[in-house]
Amino acid sequence: MDTIGFICERTHPVFWPVAERLAARGFDVVFFDPGERVTHAEIGDLAALVNETVRPESFAALHYADRVGVPTWNGFVPTTALSCRLVAFNALEAVGCRIPAITFEKPAGDSVARERYSWTGQPTLGGPGDFYQERVRTDPIDYKYYAVDDGRETHVRVLTTRSKLTGQTDLVSEGDVDITLAAQVRELLDRFEARALGVDFVRGEDGFYAVDVDPAPSFTGTGMERRIADSVASLTTIGA
Repeated sequence: MDTIGFICERTHPVFWPVAERLAARGFDVVFFDPGERVTHAEIGDLAALVNETVRPESFAALHYADRVGVPTWNGFVPTTALSCRLVAFNALEAVGCRIPAITFEKPAGDSVARERYSWTGQPTLGGPGDFYQERVRTDPIDYKYYAVDDGRETHVRVLTTRSKLTGQTDLVSEGDVDITLAAQVRELLDRFEARALGVDFVRGEDGFYAVDVDPAPSFTGTGMERRIADSVASLTTIGA
């Protein structure tokens, strides 16, 4: 029986149902605590490794899995590269996204302070940061694009949520997919050979700007459990 490992909380509202779907298809599923080291022996026994968290412990596990040929969702390169915000913004520009202007000195006007790495802190208004971006939004809404490659095609869904900058991130509604933005997200996924990504957009006076990339999205509220299960299964000999 093929075993699939999840670096994820066992009670996760999306990945626990995904694991149940995979178990119903004949896979054995094990969960690893996101804060604990996954041993080389544990990784070597897997048919595939799924990561849902951006943490140094996850990076080490993904790096070893890639090195010994255990298929990963996502791999070491997309997870680490897109967790570095300046690298992620460069990649977004390369696929045609507009991003807010970046400065390394705090500007006098309204700006968003950001940390270099996505695991070290959330964006803030008016606070200190490693770098700063122009605040371009015209409403307090994030347009969160989620993409999943199931081995045959890439599926995209959009959720609109209150901006992290408001201190609230409750779900507002499912949004309409913008064809141009969806194509850019698919291109980003393809360039990094990723299986899943999340990209946050905001609306400015002259259109949409990309403001964040998540290489290990939670997919909460998307209803994409079956797509994710298909994607994970396709990494293995059973699901191929």
